[in-house]
Amino acid sequence: MAIQSINPATGKLIRRYKEHSKTQINNKINQTYKAWQIWKDIPFLERGVFMNKAADVLRKRKNELARIMALEMGKPLKDGIAEVEKCAGVCEYYAKNAENFLKDELIKTEGSKSYVTFNPLGIVLAIMPWNFPFWQVFRFLAPGLMAGNCGILKHASNVPACALAIESILIQAGFPPHVFQTLLVGSDMINEIIENDKIMAVTLTGSTAAGRKVAEKAGSLLKKTVLELGGSDPYIILEDADLELAAESCVNSRLINSGQSCIAAKRFIVVKKVENDFKNLFLQKMASKKMGDPLEDQTDIGPQARKDLRDELHKQVQKSISQGARCILGGEITEGDHAFYPPTILTNVKKGMLAYEEELFGPVASIISARDEKHAIEIANDSNFGLGSAIFSKDVKNAEKLASKSLQSGSCFVNALVKSDPRLPFGGIKQSGYGRELGLYGIKEFVNIKTVYIK
Repeated sequence: MAIQSINPATGKLIRRYKEHSKTQINNKINQTYKAWQIWKDIPFLERGVFMNKAADVLRKRKNELARIMALEMGKPLKDGIAEVEKCAGVCEYYAKNAENFLKDELIKTEGSKSYVTFNPLGIVLAIMPWNFPFWQVFRFLAPGLMAGNCGILKHASNVPACALAIESILIQAGFPPHVFQTLLVGSDMINEIIENDKIMAVTLTGSTAAGRKVAEKAGSLLKKTVLELGGSDPYIILEDADLELAAESCVNSRLINSGQSCIAAKRFIVVKKVENDFKNLFLQKMASKKMGDPLEDQTDIGPQARKDLRDELHKQVQKSISQGARCILGGEITEGDHAFYPPTILTNVKKGMLAYEEELFGPVASIISARDEKHAIEIANDSNFGLGSAIFSKDVKNAEKLASKSLQSGSCFVNALVKSDPRLPFGGIKQSGYGRELGLYGIKEFVNIKTVYIK
């Protein structure tokens, strides 16, 4: 079998890659297991040297890596460069902080000494998506390797060049051989890989459906999982919001990665008193964004990553319109082998409509009217998802209270768009998954939290 890399801006084949055989898969896992026997005992300081070198390699190769992303999944070059820089930053963050995060914690008991220590688990299988093909991997890789684990990567099948480039970055940085390896395999091989007794845990970023399957398989084998799944993030605009700031932030969030982001704003819940004013600003800013060739510097929005994903998004839009939503921008596709979808705004979105209930993974915004603050919170929480959320209001004290206590999500930002940050834990609740990546909490997901007691 072959894995194909296809340019979504043109529909043309870039390259075919031969899938790894079962024998090759097992050999690679065995190699990584042997590497882990050594890696787990390497001091934090030495691991950090490798990780800082990886950051250097990323920065030196950022233009090349951004071009690979543009060709394989349509990310505009400027966004790809920013993504590589962010990967370098997370490497440096954990190189600096991992040892302190995982230092022994003394606990006072009746014993002469008792404490908690944090030991690496072993090999973690990382099942990663195409939308941020470097960042999604490095936000696991950096804390995972600094904690003393090793990694096996099963990347999305449409970004094989990105997957191989990640492995090459670690080799170029001087990491010991096989500490982190890429498998070129389809989704049909995931269960068999999880069954390998040398795989100790699994992390997945992807759809809720994929998360359920992986959790079921790993759970049957009692293997730890962390799942970062879909999101339909609500952005609440209260009547005292700075509408210029809100509209700018909302457009930028909705169009992150050409709309293909789990934590992109998707549902815009606007208090009725300011709905028209916000809508006009939002429409103006959305319409100003340039869609085009991701290899051109001025492009804001590239194609969707695959044509089938673009077509599914269009079906969701058309279904929502048939249910009563009103399209005031975009919503039409042009002929050709490309996967472009224009910035689109749906208004009059109500409960029961597809645009209200489902995640629209592309540059489509759903504007939902709320009577007041209380109603806006009810709408925001009326979702199966719970990844990120945001509130815009000049009453920062009240907004903070709502963010802290009322909104059901893994993170909530006030007067700013939701984003992941190496310093802050990231993840969701409900059907957006469980567990956390990044920050202090992320590095502790894949360690044995071990009690040591001395009488």
